[in-house]
Amino acid sequence: MRIRPARRSDLPLLQDIERAAGEPFRTLGMSCVADDDPPPLELLDGYREAGRAWVTAGTDDRPLGYLIADPVDGAAHIEQVSVHPSAARHGLGSALIDHAADWAATERLNALTLTTFSHVPWNAPYYARLGFRVLTESGLTDGLRKIRAEEAEHGLDRWPRVCMRRDVPHLTETVRPQ
Repeated sequence: MRIRPARRSDLPLLQDIERAAGEPFRTLGMSCVADDDPPPLELLDGYREAGRAWVTAGTDDRPLGYLIADPVDGAAHIEQVSVHPSAARHGLGSALIDHAADWAATERLNALTLTTFSHVPWNAPYYARLGFRVLTESGLTDGLRKIRAEEAEHGLDRWPRVCMRRDVPHLTETVRPQ
């Protein structure tokens, strides 16, 4: 497995990963999450062009997972991280998150943030194991409040959601991620 920047030719595969990664939500009675459309190609391409889209690729260089991020209020906000179920439980998601943390450090961003379902085992409990902590309402930035409002408009608040944060130690000037 290796992590690399997403390529334009990867983008339809990222949509396929997103669709497949949504399927397990059906088992929790969250079919509308499973049925949600993946990010449009134009949106994914914007992340790619901005240098904020990464994939974890197998030995055939085919993406098995991806992560896209936005700078939000001094943090790197993980907009989406998904791994194809056939490659789940092999550390791909955590490797992508660690890669995003390295990127955030080089960009002098102070944390990783994300929003997620609080009671879905592969969501908030998983991120807590990776060092994220749940933010209280008073800990939310204006940007995170805006993201949560957009999620609520999209209907995601039918199930409990939380914002989470993991601090990012800054790299020294002599050490850079590869």
